Amino acid sequence: MNIAFSPGGWGPSFEFAFDAQNFSDRVLRVEIVASDGVARKRRRKEKEENAVMELLSFMYNGKLTTAEPALLLDILMAADKFEVLSCMRLCSQLLAKLPMTTESALLYLDYPCSISVAAEVHHLIVRAKEFLAKKYKDFIKFEHELMNFPLVGIEAIFSSTDLHVPIEDRIFTFMLKWARARYPELLERRKILSSRLLPLVRFIHMSCPSLHKVLTCADADIDHDQVNKLITRVLLHKAYPAQQHGGFAADTTACWQFAERTYTCKPLKVVVFDEPCPQVIAYWDLKREECSRLFQQGQIPSEPLRRPFLSGKIFSPQLNLAGLDFVLVATCNMGQLSGLYSFGLFFFIERPKGSVTVDYEFSARTRASGKFVARFQSKHTFTDRLMVGCNDVFGIPWPSFMADENLFIDGVLHLRADCRVLEQQEPQT
Repeated sequence: MNIAFSPGGWGPSFEFAFDAQNFSDRVLRVEIVASDGVARKRRRKEKEENAVMELLSFMYNGKLTTAEPALLLDILMAADKFEVLSCMRLCSQLLAKLPMTTESALLYLDYPCSISVAAEVHHLIVRAKEFLAKKYKDFIKFEHELMNFPLVGIEAIFSSTDLHVPIEDRIFTFMLKWARARYPELLERRKILSSRLLPLVRFIHMSCPSLHKVLTCADADIDHDQVNKLITRVLLHKAYPAQQHGGFAADTTACWQFAERTYTCKPLKVVVFDEPCPQVIAYWDLKREECSRLFQQGQIPSEPLRRPFLSGKIFSPQLNLAGLDFVLVATCNMGQLSGLYSFGLFFFIERPKGSVTVDYEFSARTRASGKFVARFQSKHTFTDRLMVGCNDVFGIPWPSFMADENLFIDGVLHLRADCRVLEQQEPQT
């Protein structure tokens, strides 16, 4: 096909587009492709125009015709810009009445506001943080979904002390994983981790092996000077809690950073001896509310069941002794004979090698004596992974145990497990 030129001679003529059979619909479509930056500016301008039109409508009839959170926020910004205070108040009232959703909560937290607008929607921001923290408090359940959350959502959720997580180590690992997925550029990722994410990690509740790993790793994503200072601070707090208490009490930021979350794997305080035989003494503090969660919701502790039932567990981190990994387990247990629930305490050895004979004793501190009182003592030879211990440590039903102020000192149950390895035989080849 020969292309003819326009009569003016400046370029090709497009008359062929209307006369040729190949163009049967006789429509010439021209697509103008804008850059991302231009497209964003155009969308921003359209949003501002829509908000101004709604504002003008309000100034004439005193009403707003939308219930969309994003548009109401845009109108609020426009009303602030033109100082229409009555419209600002109405927008704030309408936003407060809307049900909170994940989408709206993230919108409120990430919306760029002026100082006056920020004060107007402060209650929304507080509600949004509380909503996200409550909805996503089960870390294991929502871990995959949280990988797609923006930074403001991650900050709101992981600032919460009510977050349910097996152990704080998982939070540190998640922060690194999330940052690497969201920020491919090293410098930006390092900045976000240092200034926004790592301060959310409660290093004081991380396990010693994980803290050692963090201190000795050569990860370029981490500002090691900052992390070393954070970890040194929490180690000092652990070593000298009485001396550190006053200074941290005055620091509100430090207060929540040192607060304990709801861990399903509860930290321990441990003393280890090598002589005359391998021995570990573990101190385990369980809050009353943590113990109450051992009992499954909807069941009545005083009612017997027809079969043995284990309704909940709290685990300790692994305790290393004589090359063996011990794990403590607290349970709400039902006695096979009595049919009543009670507090049980057990332990097991992960992958024992050969035969291991362990002598163990469980104790609890009482308010009356101020000392640890032995509650159960036994000896067992392990040849495989078997959980041993006591179904009813205190010899009382679950309701009596939960209400016992002699055991729960200021709402905390103080337990002690003393384990000694008496004999250890390697497997025969």
